Amino acid sequence: MDWTEIICLTLAGAAGGGINAVAGGGTLVTFPVLLLFGTPAIIANATNTLALVLGTSGSLVGYRRHLPAVQKWLWRFIPVSIVGSIIGARLLTCTSNRTFERLVPFLILFATILFMLQGPVRRLLMRQTAHVSEHSSRYVLAAIGFQFLVGIYGGYFGAGIGILMLAALGFMGLTDIHEMNTLKTILGSLINLVAALWFIGAGLINWPKAAVMTGGALVGYYLGAHYSQKISQPQLRRIITGIGFVLSAVTFYKQFLR
Repeated sequence: MDWTEIICLTLAGAAGGGINAVAGGGTLVTFPVLLLFGTPAIIANATNTLALVLGTSGSLVGYRRHLPAVQKWLWRFIPVSIVGSIIGARLLTCTSNRTFERLVPFLILFATILFMLQGPVRRLLMRQTAHVSEHSSRYVLAAIGFQFLVGIYGGYFGAGIGILMLAALGFMGLTDIHEMNTLKTILGSLINLVAALWFIGAGLINWPKAAVMTGGALVGYYLGAHYSQKISQPQLRRIITGIGFVLSAVTFYKQFLR
């Protein structure tokens, strides 16, 4: 790496960590920067997962007081999250770079749409109440099955899994947004960690780039968590959504129109 790449990857990691701390969606910034500097798509995805997983896991500190309230749900969701993440990571290792590159525009577009829907979905979930019981076995089983699919998607690509989990938890009957965010953070961190370990074992990590981005991500996460109350989240969400749509359009052009 030359100094230009080191600086850009550091800044991208810092931006991704800060965005994840404030709003989620940091992958929509970090992953394309890795592609920009010629990293093969699968290596970029694996390296990005590892670089951001520490900052994502660090956000658990902010939700530690809600852990006792969600412990009863963890044993239901952790096993399927682990299995799903392993399947997704395995699918990625079986995918050729060319195939994954052609999937990237669709994955970025899907993640961007999910990110754009975060606000409306959160408001909907906050209004949802009592007519759905969190103890209903039908909703619990459906949520467990859905979480398994989220684990597969998270192990394969990962961007946008938070909003998928929030939707599933809301429709299952959970109404406390802080408890939902705690579950989402734990399960999302676990999915990313399992996938990152699989990618390490498969030799898919570009270690110099991962180290540079991880350093930036930790700084960005700290600053994002520290100053999050001073940032206009709606404005930040609009910026990230715009970046996502632009990146999706650019990658669509490169893969299918150029």
